[in-house]
Amino acid sequence: MSQVKELTHEDVRKMVSSYMNDEHVALVEKAYRFAAICHHDQRRKSGEPYIIHPIQVAGILANLQMDPETVCAGYLHDIAEDTGATLGDIKELFGPTIAMIVDGDTKLGKIHYKSNREQMAATHRKLLLAMSKDIRVMIVKLADRLHNMRTLQHLRPDKQRRISNETLEIYAPIADRLGISTIKWELEDLSLRYLNPQQYYRIVHLMNSRRDQRVDYINNAIDLIKDALSDLKLGPNVEIYGRPKHIYSIYRKMVTKHKQFSQIYDLLAIRVVVDTIKDCYAVLGAIHTNWKPMPGRFKDYIAMPKTNGYQSLHTTVIGPEGRPLEVQIRTHKMHEVAEYGVAAHWAYKEGKTNGVQQTRDSQKLNVVKEILELRQESNGTDEFMQGVQSDIFTDKVYAFTPKGDVIEMPKGAGPLDMAYQIHTEVGNHTTGAKVNGRIVPLDYEIKNGEIVDILTSPSSAGPSRDWLEMVKTRRARNKIRQFFRAHYREQNIEQGKQMVENELREAGYDPFELMTEKKAAGVAQALHYSTADDMYAAIGFGDLAPVGVRNRFTADIRQKEEDDRQAAAQRALLEEHKTLEKPDERTKQKQAKASSEGIVVEGVDNLLVRLSHCCDPVPGDEIVGYITKGRGVSVHRKDCPNIKAAEKSGQRIVSVYWANPHGDKTNYDADIEVQGYNRNGMLNDVLRSINNSTRFLNSVNGKVDHNKMVTISLTIGVRNLEQLQLIMNGLKNIQDVYVVKRVIR
Repeated sequence: MSQVKELTHEDVRKMVSSYMNDEHVALVEKAYRFAAICHHDQRRKSGEPYIIHPIQVAGILANLQMDPETVCAGYLHDIAEDTGATLGDIKELFGPTIAMIVDGDTKLGKIHYKSNREQMAATHRKLLLAMSKDIRVMIVKLADRLHNMRTLQHLRPDKQRRISNETLEIYAPIADRLGISTIKWELEDLSLRYLNPQQYYRIVHLMNSRRDQRVDYINNAIDLIKDALSDLKLGPNVEIYGRPKHIYSIYRKMVTKHKQFSQIYDLLAIRVVVDTIKDCYAVLGAIHTNWKPMPGRFKDYIAMPKTNGYQSLHTTVIGPEGRPLEVQIRTHKMHEVAEYGVAAHWAYKEGKTNGVQQTRDSQKLNVVKEILELRQESNGTDEFMQGVQSDIFTDKVYAFTPKGDVIEMPKGAGPLDMAYQIHTEVGNHTTGAKVNGRIVPLDYEIKNGEIVDILTSPSSAGPSRDWLEMVKTRRARNKIRQFFRAHYREQNIEQGKQMVENELREAGYDPFELMTEKKAAGVAQALHYSTADDMYAAIGFGDLAPVGVRNRFTADIRQKEEDDRQAAAQRALLEEHKTLEKPDERTKQKQAKASSEGIVVEGVDNLLVRLSHCCDPVPGDEIVGYITKGRGVSVHRKDCPNIKAAEKSGQRIVSVYWANPHGDKTNYDADIEVQGYNRNGMLNDVLRSINNSTRFLNSVNGKVDHNKMVTISLTIGVRNLEQLQLIMNGLKNIQDVYVVKRVIR
């Protein structure tokens, strides 16, 4: 459980009273009372009253000293989604600004989506676009997510992992880009706790094992730094203290840089906070005079701030006892921005808020500009979210133009990405690039601090299709694709038409009969294109598969043919079912032998029977039969979700059972999934365990996520359910395996 103290409303009221005037404190009090009434009969998964959650969210926002509207939204953020009150009620009681913030944080729960992933993407898109209008929407969401992560232990393990993964991929990077490190670090540490508990607790143990030694070392280093700075006359406001290292940052360095815990230098860190920028550089000089700096370990974020506004001097020196020591030097104002980021711009000051200036400040953020550009350039929600994750929430590199302008790009970007980031026409007319004065290829990977000169020519023919493989950012890729769409539209239309005609001919249809103007317009509209030419151009360009368009043109014909076939097959099957009597035990045994899959269909003989591949039943599983249209009886496990709806209605369901529940062959397929930590030898241990129990390993696939968690999917052959259970129990006993389960395709 989180060690953070649980706040009461009285605690929050005292916090806001310390920096708000009476009128605004009364508004916050009103928001609390309204939330308490709306949530009065609700409880969280932990069993606690639901109102505890809005109180903690408001408390996190009050700790950031946010303005009254934001703290009120913290109390009200779940009301429109989880209670009978509406956004209209909030607008009437608290005004349009608070209603807008609450609306931006409300999930899209009443719209039907094909999958949870699609709904999640749509919700994130709505949140990010609302954030681009008012940054406070995201600050409330980050506070909401932080408290949810603090109480995540009350959810199922699969939900813990899903929410933690979402937090690590979306919300922690947003907190980083907004500069709110006080929230970012905690989100990352809590996510790691649930995604990779073994590594999390290992690092905690290693940090605690020599804690006293590190504290003594830091205190000694602080005394030495104070002595080194005594002649600078920096004034009474200088702060020097040890900086705690966060667990996730240690884990990242161990993974990405392949280092052991003992090799992480900045476990030992000191922060020096002074009054002026001049003092920062004076402190740096004094420290470098007394201790030798380590090459390549100095970063000047004061002269070149990060895009989220972060400023500080970072240096690592060979400190006391010859051990590496990291020192960060910044002003008090820089420290406030480092901890609270954009929230510092929205902080309540002098009894009133300056909304106009704050809005201007938030609009200056690169992350806001990038989100707005991606919205304009993306086709659909999925592409928008992929662009956000690949272009915005990734590690960055910073390069200079020859004029000294700083260009920020995702790590791995090249000259073409930089050219298109400068301007679309610069990208379209690029002919080459120089890095630090020397010619480099266009697929060169730009590194931090390099001076990149984009070479252009007004007579350039434009982008090459090879560029699509060279660029790393979705922005550059979209610009290149837009160029080809615009310049080769007529050619793409003709090529697209020809491709659809060829598909229709190969399928045995007459394209001239089907591809009428009216029919083509209807197909284009169904595929969300304005005109048939737009659809054909997309096919010719490669955005749309011609086989899918062919299927749209022939849908009516194929549906009629299929209906006729299924009706005839079903009539024949039901007639046969009615005329047969229930067999005795001897007949059942005879029928069981007749079924190649070892299945007896009650009351029917000589009927096509097949095991469903969605759930792969094995002898010993409880099973049920489903009369398909034209393909006999499909046998499913009773817990298969694909059969649940049909089973409830009772339509086309028949009783089936295993002729031999213990199985009479050894190759019934079973799909299982193994999840665990991707240590060395994990796959070998899994395969060894499988081979000890069965000779039939039909397929194996594995994937590793960025947290070094591995998912291994296996299809194995087993005699019966008992053997399958023994195999799964053996896999569960393997070190670092967390989950073993059967899966349904």
